[in-house]
Amino acid sequence: MNTMAYQGYEAVVTYDEDAELFHGEVMNLRDVITFQGRSVAELKKAFAESVTDYLAFCQARGEEPEKPYSGQFVVRVEPALHKSVVTAAKRAGLSLNKWVAATLERASG
Repeated sequence: MNTMAYQGYEAVVTYDEDAELFHGEVMNLRDVITFQGRSVAELKKAFAESVTDYLAFCQARGEEPEKPYSGQFVVRVEPALHKSVVTAAKRAGLSLNKWVAATLERASG
């Protein structure tokens, strides 16, 4: 599988050898956005058109389009770990959110 990006949306692409057709689907959304093409150029065009159509559809309905990542997520941990990370954040002079973000950035880099 390969991926491609357009206007902040990322899609996963597969190739159906029997049909000689590329299939793509935008990832990390509750809404479903799919597209297809017989060539890479056709696939890129279909991806751009699908995202553009999605954004126009949302605008016509007066809805905010869903973004792949909002920057917010919920993590559930044991109370003892919760206390530990709050304490570590305070020792570092940071809010819990800033401490967690910095820790995740170090871990993922």
